[in-house]
Amino acid sequence: MAADKETATATATATATAGPEEEARPAVFASTVQEILFVAVATMAIAMSSLLTGAITVLTAQVQRDLGMTTAELTWLSGSSSLASWGFARTALQLDILNGVMGLMSAAAVPPAQGILGNLYPKPSRRKNRIFACFSAGNPMGFVFGSILSGVATQLVNWRASFSLLAIIYVVVVAIAMCAVPVGHTVKEPLSVQALRKFDVGGTVLTIAGIGMFSGALSLGSDAPQGWRTPYVLVLLILGALLIVGFVLWERWYAHPLVPMAIWRDRDFSLVIAILLLGFLAFPIMAFWISLCLQELRHYSPLMVAVHMLPMAIGGIVVNIIAGLVMHRVPNTLLMTIGATAYVGSFLLMGLQHLHSSYWAFIFPGLLLAVVGADFEFCVANMYVMGSLPPAQQSIAGGIFQTVTKLCVTIGMGISTAIFDAVEACGTATQGYFRGDPMEPYCAVFLYCAGIAALAIPLCAFLRIGRQGHGGERLDADFRRRQPARRKKV
Repeated sequence: MAADKETATATATATATAGPEEEARPAVFASTVQEILFVAVATMAIAMSSLLTGAITVLTAQVQRDLGMTTAELTWLSGSSSLASWGFARTALQLDILNGVMGLMSAAAVPPAQGILGNLYPKPSRRKNRIFACFSAGNPMGFVFGSILSGVATQLVNWRASFSLLAIIYVVVVAIAMCAVPVGHTVKEPLSVQALRKFDVGGTVLTIAGIGMFSGALSLGSDAPQGWRTPYVLVLLILGALLIVGFVLWERWYAHPLVPMAIWRDRDFSLVIAILLLGFLAFPIMAFWISLCLQELRHYSPLMVAVHMLPMAIGGIVVNIIAGLVMHRVPNTLLMTIGATAYVGSFLLMGLQHLHSSYWAFIFPGLLLAVVGADFEFCVANMYVMGSLPPAQQSIAGGIFQTVTKLCVTIGMGISTAIFDAVEACGTATQGYFRGDPMEPYCAVFLYCAGIAALAIPLCAFLRIGRQGHGGERLDADFRRRQPARRKKV
């Protein structure tokens, strides 16, 4: 007990002494303007995927009609992108492939951005909390601007114009990045054959092929000629599962793994990733299907869909600001619990509505609760993951974060497509809660989201994450005290 008091006192003293230095602007920035521009560029790195997602969300029905896409192909449009393709696609397959390439490029931008942020702001501080809250806000900000700009472009021209507009935005961001990103802030390994050997090609191939095949089987199963018994569906499902297992085994054996398996020995790290994973198996899926529902059943235009989805984006920005202000004041386990509970409430509201139910009674509060869940969990997990690896591996931390979230979106899309198609194939219900209601297939997906998100609530009871950032004494001391032990494991 005395040792704990001494440790807490020493930590509090060190915090008070180092506070001004930790709160100061990093020396690599020539001015506050450059720092702001850099944070904006880093935020755009994480916003690229949500920008594309927002753009796609409001035009799914028009794309489906124009290219004659099946439900499985339509969900892959969102799942495969999780830059801009210029909208030159003439078939559903071309558009899905181009979106897959866009997703690869956008995902590649996040780990270096997250790694640079982690290196420039290595110690817990209020400044770091605000910076990472801005970084996390890229998700809702990207979605809102993507959906609104896409809605306007589609309304004025057509859905292809949305992709051209995205391309222009990315060119502007690249130009700003060339001026704002600091150079020479870390020691870089020279390009060589030895350095290239450290790139985990095997792990990359295994994870992309495994998740792609497994998710593809889930998406295609209900549309296949013989359903789930179709040979190619079974082959994709089994091969995908085997490749995912192979990826785990490879990562344990390879000297320079894409995802270092030793890090999963940290209980809180594994729990926070599992909770985040369960959320991302549901949250982006809900956004996709509620948007499609508004287009298909309520016949809203792309711009009207964007307007009705706006509360989610605006609410997300507000929640990120709140998270940045309170993460160093309250136990972050509490924030994760609030987030998981808000998820379940959101998806239940979505799943219990009827076609003619009030938007303000079901969809509006559902969208607000969904972003409370997404952004509280994302902010806490982001900070904790970045603190779980030493500075040299901050980009790996970003890679882990992106891997679990984006792959969960792909898997979630596959599962939700299978559920939607199975319920739709049964026809309109003749009795029960959804009697004569075409909302039933959509609500089945939303109830799946509620069920999968509910699994995270009991996991929160085992989390032991205190305050993250400057200002905590006892709880922050616990957090800091665990850092050396974790890093030795890695």
